[in-house]
Amino acid sequence: MSILQENVSLKNYNTFGIAVDAAFFAEIKSEADLAEVFADPMAKSQPLLVLGGGSNMLFTKDFQGLVLKISIPGINNEVNGDDVFVKAGGGVVWNELVKYCVENGFAGIENLTLIPGTVGASPIQNIGAYGVELKDVFFSCNAFEIATGKISRFDFEACKFGYRDSVFKNELKGKYIITSVVFKLSKKAKLQTHYGAISAELENRKIENPTIAAVSSVVADIRVSKLPDPKTIGNAGSFFKNPVISKQAFEALMEKFPDVVNYSTPDGQVKLAAGWLIEQCGFKGKVVGHTGTWKNQALVLVNHGGASGQEVYNFSEQIINTVFTKFNVLLEREVNIL
Repeated sequence: MSILQENVSLKNYNTFGIAVDAAFFAEIKSEADLAEVFADPMAKSQPLLVLGGGSNMLFTKDFQGLVLKISIPGINNEVNGDDVFVKAGGGVVWNELVKYCVENGFAGIENLTLIPGTVGASPIQNIGAYGVELKDVFFSCNAFEIATGKISRFDFEACKFGYRDSVFKNELKGKYIITSVVFKLSKKAKLQTHYGAISAELENRKIENPTIAAVSSVVADIRVSKLPDPKTIGNAGSFFKNPVISKQAFEALMEKFPDVVNYSTPDGQVKLAAGWLIEQCGFKGKVVGHTGTWKNQALVLVNHGGASGQEVYNFSEQIINTVFTKFNVLLEREVNIL
């Protein structure tokens, strides 16, 4: 029996909870499943969408093509001195991997606690939070080449990581499906506690010598306090990227808005806090129809129930235009729009 299904609702496969349908759908639990799907000529002729946790996209209409839900399981590790190589299937829920690593004392991804999505999507987006990005712990990944059915290995250099970016979002977009990822972690923790509210919360808890478990716990509490649970209210986490501007543009901005929240970048530019910009424009907690921004974090757009993807998109456009008018800074959406 074929694993391909027709006319399947995607409402439960996207964290915004947008009610749209896929013309064709298959759940992928192994590399062999991918080979089976693409052995059918029809599959290669269809527009393709690969879903992990469905946590980084907004559907504005039905998808007239093939949707593949990646559910490849499995986590294992190999220890080499202080280095630990952890391999996880593309369908593993990202936070389950973080919990596995923290519980085993494998340091490196504790700051990425509670990021939504799956392992297979993590290199595509180069996910990051609280001073750590996936590229900091990435070793390699295996990916299925759609055109040939072959499995290829990509090392760090081949992935061309950038801020929320990789080769898989650019020249290789739509050509490969990531089936597993290997992370290089360590038994010796080099904790990143300087970013955001982590150090303040550790101090508040009177933790002077934090462990990776303590950092993970603090990050989890910070995220829960700011971000809504998609199971309770539809959302895709941070909807916009933090904009990066030149030093010159930043100095001009500071003259008008001396309180602007900012972070310097290694290349001499300045990253602005998109949430702060949006909040200054009066959008924090704003409700428009069935959508709006989250009451605790203006960077998060939510579905209050029954919102269409187009409604959410139109609201995001209103935010972009308002922020640009006030600050002369152009926000870019972090989520994929379909």
